[in-house]
Amino acid sequence: MSRHTKNGARFPMGELAITPAAQAALDAAGILSVLLLARHIHGDWGDLHVEDLAANELAVLTGKRLLSSYALPGGGKVWIITEADRSATTIMLPDDY
Repeated sequence: MSRHTKNGARFPMGELAITPAAQAALDAAGILSVLLLARHIHGDWGDLHVEDLAANELAVLTGKRLLSSYALPGGGKVWIITEADRSATTIMLPDDY
């Protein structure tokens, strides 16, 4: 049986939230949050070390927290975190954490 949801997502995202700082950074960069969210829920974890990539792959299977990190043009990054219970996914800047 496939672990993918109907829309091809690898896990449910729960309620979606975005911090004001992350929204402002994405707006300034001309990046739609939904595009990064799509990458996250389909298992494109962005710019992570190999150990963190492996941890996310294991977390999909074991129900742990998931983290993606995406670089912004001109520097900085945006994180997307899905809680272990899959109740919520938050788009934030590292400083928001």
